[in-house]
Amino acid sequence: MTQPLLRAPTTLQPRPKADPTSSSASLDTQTSLRTPQQSRQPSEGKHPVSRRSPPKDNASDRATTAFIRRVLCPPHAGGGSDIKPIEELLPPLTSSNNVDLQLYAIIAILVKECIYSWYGKITADQMFVEEVVRIVAHCTRGLEGRIRKLDLESLVLDEIPELVENHIIALSPVPDSSRDTEQSRHEADYRQLMAQGALAVMLPTEDLDNTCLRTLVADVIAETILGRSIGGRVSEGWFIWAVMIKAMEAVKAQVDPRATGEEIEVDTRSRLEKFGLLSERGEDTRPSVDGRRSAFLEVFWRFLQYGYLTILTVQFVVIGLLTATSEPRRSTWSARVTADSPVANPIEAPATVLRPLLESRIFSMLSTLLDLSYRMPWLSGSLALLQQHLVASPSVVLRVGAVDGLLDQYLHHLLINHILNASYIPSLLSTVRKNLFPRNALPPPAPEAPTPEQQAELKRQCAESLSALLPDFLARAAGLSREGLVKEVETELDVWSDTYLNKHLAYQILDLIVVRVLPELGEKGVKELMEARGIDV
Repeated sequence: MTQPLLRAPTTLQPRPKADPTSSSASLDTQTSLRTPQQSRQPSEGKHPVSRRSPPKDNASDRATTAFIRRVLCPPHAGGGSDIKPIEELLPPLTSSNNVDLQLYAIIAILVKECIYSWYGKITADQMFVEEVVRIVAHCTRGLEGRIRKLDLESLVLDEIPELVENHIIALSPVPDSSRDTEQSRHEADYRQLMAQGALAVMLPTEDLDNTCLRTLVADVIAETILGRSIGGRVSEGWFIWAVMIKAMEAVKAQVDPRATGEEIEVDTRSRLEKFGLLSERGEDTRPSVDGRRSAFLEVFWRFLQYGYLTILTVQFVVIGLLTATSEPRRSTWSARVTADSPVANPIEAPATVLRPLLESRIFSMLSTLLDLSYRMPWLSGSLALLQQHLVASPSVVLRVGAVDGLLDQYLHHLLINHILNASYIPSLLSTVRKNLFPRNALPPPAPEAPTPEQQAELKRQCAESLSALLPDFLARAAGLSREGLVKEVETELDVWSDTYLNKHLAYQILDLIVVRVLPELGEKGVKELMEARGIDV
């Protein structure tokens, strides 16, 4: 074990954090980068400008900071009257303080539940925990540098959709239930090998030589993180349907208006009746007029709703096209990201030829998922013909879908600014932490899985939530009623009903991401990597 420190060494703890040296699809955004002084402004302001209570996010950040300080920072490190921020007590994990806050919250939970549960009974010394935190910080900074150089466009639009498409068209192997124990053991061995291999690449040599520390960190990654997520109920079909239901509820809350015209009228009439401003005689003498007025208002508000959505859509597309034309070309951006890398030893990756985004496998995956070639072969053929004309049209004017074309630039702009945006990472990590570790602790033993009847009802609710987001004219164009559309969606949800295949897909995606980030694992085994570092296994 290396020399223990009460405070992170200055070589691992720059103040303030330097801005990243290169831009990338996942981490190149200025909104997520804050200096320590900027990140502490909401919680250290002594003269608030408003008497209103602070937003919930700020309160949550303060509670998270207090939890991290209580678990990871020893009392004498920042105690006394001079309370130092955690940015000065803990080494930086990434180039963003907001991301570090969420990552340190997850680390604090794992340390409290997996280390303090037995280490605290032996000694109150903090040196071992400081070593673990320092090692994790070293690994996360190395991973950030590698992710900056990763071709996220190809990973998100081509490689992962290809795995999902193969999962959709695969037939379930129906594994033998008598071999469940053996299968679980194989999965545990695979997770251990992956964790040991990642540590063999990322850890410093002196820490890699510490068998106790290496084993502990590998067990936390393999069992506590991967085992509880992929190896747990995340791969169950009913769990996936439940997550879809929650996601659709969140989307519906953003899309649907808060009140329709009829609801507004009813609310207004109830208030008038409450204060005695609406006579009952007027209601009784003109029932037909009120009925016509209600129908007219419903159509009026519906027209305003769709008109407003149309204006927003046109505005979004026009602004996106104008912005995309003013940004660097996609080929230039890709070459710059590949050339500039903050990694100390850049990975020699083979040169890749850019493909038009319209030819990405994600469109083929969506076609397979919706089964367009069987349900609507005319639509599938028309879309394929349109794609061919946009990408390889004889006319240069119509070839807007080719590399660096107008449509290609627009799709690239949407991908970088609205999907692979680093400003979403803190909120995503916060959501993951709240769901995997409720109340900043390991979740209690999960209840028993729902019965087959309950799972069928859950799938039915998921189908109804998904079909509710589709307009009625799409169902009519497909020759289906609303109930028929729900049944069709319910049939498509059977793709996620097989736990064995879901788990197989999850491990495939995990293996793909690990090999892309750590390409050394695709060339050498764990033993060879350890021997190359001079470590005897």
